Amino acid sequence: MDTMAEATRLPVDVNADPLVRAAVALRPLLRAHHEEIEREQRLPGEVVQQLHAVGFYRMVIPRTLGGLQVDPLTFLRVVEVLAEAVGSVGWNIANNSIGQLITLGLPDEGVHEIYADRADAVIAGTAVQGGGQAVPVEGGYRVSGQWSFGSGCQESKWMLGSFQILDAGEPRRRPDGAALHWRGVFPRQQAQVVEGSWNVAGLRGTGSFDWTLDEVFLPERRTMVHAGVPLDNQWERWPGLTYALPTQAWVGPHHSAVITGIARAGIEALIELAAEKTPRGRTGRLCDSAQVQDAVGRADAILGAGRTWRNAMIAELWNTIGGGQQTTLEQRARCRLASTYAADSAREAMDLVYRHGGSTSFKRDSRLAECWRDLHVVGQTVTVAPEWYPIGGRVLLGMDPGSRLR
Repeated sequence: MDTMAEATRLPVDVNADPLVRAAVALRPLLRAHHEEIEREQRLPGEVVQQLHAVGFYRMVIPRTLGGLQVDPLTFLRVVEVLAEAVGSVGWNIANNSIGQLITLGLPDEGVHEIYADRADAVIAGTAVQGGGQAVPVEGGYRVSGQWSFGSGCQESKWMLGSFQILDAGEPRRRPDGAALHWRGVFPRQQAQVVEGSWNVAGLRGTGSFDWTLDEVFLPERRTMVHAGVPLDNQWERWPGLTYALPTQAWVGPHHSAVITGIARAGIEALIELAAEKTPRGRTGRLCDSAQVQDAVGRADAILGAGRTWRNAMIAELWNTIGGGQQTTLEQRARCRLASTYAADSAREAMDLVYRHGGSTSFKRDSRLAECWRDLHVVGQTVTVAPEWYPIGGRVLLGMDPGSRLR
């Protein structure tokens, strides 16, 4: 077989991939722990151990570092399946993987420090600009600050955060005068988690607490300039099509896969409920209602349409680069539009099935309520925000989309 050609092929049946099958096999374990995950606001040790054992914490790491170097469609399907079981698990695996991709943009010395012992070192923190300030010292910086959204901080080995460098008390700036930010990777034990800071309706188990650093030394090898708003590919020096893809194939789709996975669980929850529940004052089961039948059919079609376009756009980017060409701004815009649309489709599907669950839907311990809470928290994230529609629209109109899309 031509190994070069094989390396540029996407899976014909992603559900047959061993990683996806392993995710399906883990669902009973994850469901058994879902109450503990939400109550304790962290992933239990047994769950984390299994996620490591299967390889979910090293999916996007290069094979040369001991990783699995998966294609984006396999990655997204794993995230979907895990989120279908427990939304917080899918979210943390998705965020960890994007954090790992970002760390691959560090100098080689920094990359090898992080992944020398094991390729599945867990990365928590945030890729968003701001949060910290740094003072230059010999060999690096002294960094202090507070960051939000430290998803996975309870199981992580490293924390990712952004900061500005102060020279004589003034922040460094780009030649055009714009603010200049840097990213740093810090050992988890140097960070202090702000207890009680993740007081939310859904995705409680992600443990996305605020975290702080106080005068922590950060060596130069674990720093990199914060390129792009929100993110540019700074890891393309690694060999393989996986790392040549523009960020639009990863960032946005990663959260989109979490929300489509949760929506699928919501549809299945109504299907299960409808087969068992006879609404008060009626003689037939919920599934006998034409309105419920219509809602389930519509929800499945709406969710499937969004997922299909998202995956098709990622495949188009993959095939373009695999064919030796560069992606166009229009392709990248449509990829962001597709991931946002898939998220909105998931929201619409979830709201349909939630409404038809009747009073069961709002009972806190019901599966429909769990899915509705988690899904709507995911839907509020900036990576799938409504602002991506006018950004994409400006590209299609031949206008400048602004700095968020390049």
